[in-house]
Amino acid sequence: MLSIKFRPTGKKHQRYFRVVVAEKKSKLTGRNADDLGWVNPHNNTYELKKEKVEVWLKKGAEPTESVHNLLVRAGIIKGPKIPVHSKSKKAVAEE
Repeated sequence: MLSIKFRPTGKKHQRYFRVVVAEKKSKLTGRNADDLGWVNPHNNTYELKKEKVEVWLKKGAEPTESVHNLLVRAGIIKGPKIPVHSKSKKAVAEE
């Protein structure tokens, strides 16, 4: 099962992320099938290879929730963003 996910690179406290295709359960530092772009969260910049992303999505690779939100923001896929933050245990207990 392939997944499109973030791979952290850079220094500590200066992280940026590569967008890669890798096995769903593989380690983040392990081998990856393809490199699709990069994201810098410090200045909200990103660059994605749209054609490669579309090819991997057609092949069945599933993006993680955070990558899905990035692809929606970039206009590569349509649909609503997925809430990534989990609810607190206190809020869940009250419901």
